[in-house]
Amino acid sequence: MKDQNQECCPKFEIEKWEGKTFKWENKRFIIETIPTFFHIPIPPMIGKMVNKMHELAEKFDATIPDKTEALILFRDPSAFKSEIYYSVTKEVEGANITTISGSFVTKVFDGPYNNIPGYIKEMEKYLSERNQFAKDYYVHYAYCPKCAKESGHNYMILFALVDY
Repeated sequence: MKDQNQECCPKFEIEKWEGKTFKWENKRFIIETIPTFFHIPIPPMIGKMVNKMHELAEKFDATIPDKTEALILFRDPSAFKSEIYYSVTKEVEGANITTISGSFVTKVFDGPYNNIPGYIKEMEKYLSERNQFAKDYYVHYAYCPKCAKESGHNYMILFALVDY
């Protein structure tokens, strides 16, 4: 990928995501899995997988036109497996395609990856104040590690699935 000066990661707009509710109906994603060790992925593996997904989406002209709307979501169904969801606009031949539907409440956090359990607790408190409960969580990292270092921020959006 390119460095941030060449728009590797688009400038993150907090207000676009903080405290919002999104309703998705069969939102398409390419899905892949990578092994983790107690929820810790092997960093080079993430980059290779995301690049593979991006190249496949580009080949079939299925990338999200507005980079600020494109999502790469992560979900850990177990301590030893992470799922990566790459948003696409249409079916992609040869890709594992899935859809996600439901209502999602979002909150933006800025900090290290290992703070995610704390962010989930903050989200649970936020949801309980709204009489809501998370059925599942997905995380979107706004910047790759290089762009996070350059910007001085490691923004992530926590997506809480609150209704199917």
